[in-house]
Amino acid sequence: MPEPKKLLIVDDEPNIRELYKEVFQSEGYEVVLASTGPEAIKLVQSEEPDLAIMDIRMPGMDGVDAMHEILSQNNRLPVIINSAYTHYKENYMSWAADAYIVKSADMTELKATVAKLLSKPR
Repeated sequence: MPEPKKLLIVDDEPNIRELYKEVFQSEGYEVVLASTGPEAIKLVQSEEPDLAIMDIRMPGMDGVDAMHEILSQNNRLPVIINSAYTHYKENYMSWAADAYIVKSADMTELKATVAKLLSKPR
C-alpha cells in the first residue's frame, strides 16, 4: 500500500487550518499545519510535504514571500495559493504557484486541484 501523500496547509486562521486538516485527512492525506510563513519554510525542510496550500495574507511574512523561499529550496513542490482575495491572482509574484484558488465554503475545486497536481509526475 503506498504511503499517503503529505499536504502542508499554511494559514493564519486556526479554524481554516483545522477545517482543511479534517477534510483532507478524510480524503486519505497526511496533513501538516503551519500558521506562519517562517514556520512553513521550516516544515518543508523537516516534513518534506508532497504539496503546499498557502494563504497569502498572514502577519509577518506573507504567503507569496514564503512560497518563493520554499520554491528556492524545493522547486518541485507543487504550491496552491488559496486566498480570499482575487486581486492577488493578477500579481506576477503569485504566478510561481501551480494554482490559485479563491477560498470558498465549497472545497470541491481545491480538492480536485490537489488530486490533479499530485497525480502529475514531478
